[in-house]
Amino acid sequence: MEFNDTQKKTMEVSKKISEIMGDRISSTKIYDVVHESNHYEFKIAFIAYDYFSVVFQYELDIIGCYIECGKQGCISLLKGRHCYSDTDFNIYFNEIKKELELRIPDKYLAAKGWITKV
Repeated sequence: MEFNDTQKKTMEVSKKISEIMGDRISSTKIYDVVHESNHYEFKIAFIAYDYFSVVFQYELDIIGCYIECGKQGCISLLKGRHCYSDTDFNIYFNEIKKELELRIPDKYLAAKGWITKV
C-alpha cells in the first residue's frame, strides 16, 4: 500500500508525539485525514495523563493542540499561531506537557509517577 504525503505526515507526527510524551499518553487515534488539491489536514486524538482527551490538529501547515470539553467546547493549550514547517516538536510538546500539568492536581501526577514533589 502506498501512502500519500498527508498520510505520511500524519504517521510521522503521531510517532513524534508518542516519542516525546511517552507513557503520559494512551489511546492514540488518527482521524479526519484530508488530502485534496490545495487542502491537507488531519487530527490526532489521545488521552493525556489518563486525565484529558487531547487533540493535535494540522490544517494547511497550521498546527494546534487542545483539550476536548464536550460536544463543541475545547481549551487551546498554546496561544498564538504555530506552523508545522518551522516548529521544533520537542519544544512544542514540552510546552504542551507543561500546560497539561498545570491543569492536573500535583497529588495525582505524583501518584502516577509523573512528578516527584508535591
